[in-house]
Amino acid sequence: MGKLFGTDGVRGQAGTFLDAITALKLAQAVGIYFKKHSRTKKILLGKDTRKSGYMIENALVSGLTSVGYDVIQIGPMPTPAIAYLTETMRCDAGIMLSASHNSFEDNGVKFFDCHGDKLSVTIEQEIEDIFFNDELLKNSQCTHGDIGRAKRINDVIGRYIVSIKSSFPTTLSLSGMRIVLDCANGAGYKVGPTILEELDADVFTVNDEPNGYNINEGCGALHPNELGKLVVQYRADVGIALDGDADRLVIVDENGQVIDGDKLIGALAVYLKNTQKLKNGCVATVMSNKALEDYLNKNEIELHRSNVGDKYVLEVMKKNDINFGGEQSGHIIFSDVAKTGDGLASALQVLALLITTKQKASVALNPFELYPQVLKNIIVEEKKPLDQIVGLEELLQSFREKGLRDLIRYSGTENKIRLLLEGKDSKVVNSCMEELQTFIKSKLC
Repeated sequence: MGKLFGTDGVRGQAGTFLDAITALKLAQAVGIYFKKHSRTKKILLGKDTRKSGYMIENALVSGLTSVGYDVIQIGPMPTPAIAYLTETMRCDAGIMLSASHNSFEDNGVKFFDCHGDKLSVTIEQEIEDIFFNDELLKNSQCTHGDIGRAKRINDVIGRYIVSIKSSFPTTLSLSGMRIVLDCANGAGYKVGPTILEELDADVFTVNDEPNGYNINEGCGALHPNELGKLVVQYRADVGIALDGDADRLVIVDENGQVIDGDKLIGALAVYLKNTQKLKNGCVATVMSNKALEDYLNKNEIELHRSNVGDKYVLEVMKKNDINFGGEQSGHIIFSDVAKTGDGLASALQVLALLITTKQKASVALNPFELYPQVLKNIIVEEKKPLDQIVGLEELLQSFREKGLRDLIRYSGTENKIRLLLEGKDSKVVNSCMEELQTFIKSKLC
């Protein structure tokens, strides 16, 4: 039995790992699971702009209708829109067809429950068990009038636009603000420009002509340097870069410089606190720089850390009743506004911060300096449990006594170990990393 779910749904190369047959069976398994808790027997289905979306979307529709579900297809829409619309349209579940920031050859399937929340690992495992149970899949197929139907709705885009616009303070206006928006030729290519223009911004939109192949290609949140050049060229106040499914945000300041994700989280957290909107602290992942933690502590904001992945950020937020958190990579969650990371909702909060503070992006979004951080990946022969590597804990403790922070973990998909060391003195960090690499190679390679 293989493994189906990764850290964020099911993802892989379209036509090989994620082919039509796999997608059909996956849809059947999802339908069988949600029918046990069904309220409406409706599932919402959206996608990004990849060419393979046509193939996989039809396979998902076939699988869902075969087990009795009605499917509402809404075409290219951001991932956070699926989360929002699943709940507001009273669907049993929502499905987003996207491989996020990956290139067009890949595709993926993300799932949301009736509340618009991503599925827990436990639920994913139940669906995976159903997927590999051929007899259950066969016996669960419907006949006659019990077979589901599918319909395509094109007007739901307005509902999402209204919900995002309403998150922007009514006392503020984007009038006079010049913005360059990079849509990554992805799912935000329609809603992004519309939202900013309807809020009176002066918008220059780029990479908003998807052709099925150019999603994330040299553009968007993964490649913000080109956006930086355009911000300078157009003399814009700020640049906004989305990724392929528009759940990630990268900001470029007026000088064309990319704002670090940890600095963005820190600036937003303090802004929320100053406007009495921050609740019980802030969440970031174990990868976030300790300078962020120190900056937040200086501003009397407690930082809670989660595992890597926006769904884990959200888990810690829910557990501690926190309404703000994010990842360095640009997944930023304002839970009062959106169910998951939402690049456009986050962008509006950044713009509100700039207007409220009356500062340029280069100043407002650079509230502290990052500590030196070194990341290394080493290919290993075996993934031996870390607590069984003799001498590792003692070595790390010696680093900690020098003021360093460490993070060591295995890759979830490759035979690699990932090493991170961080501290205030770059010479000490680099020296200790060399020592750590030598130690790891002697034990695992």
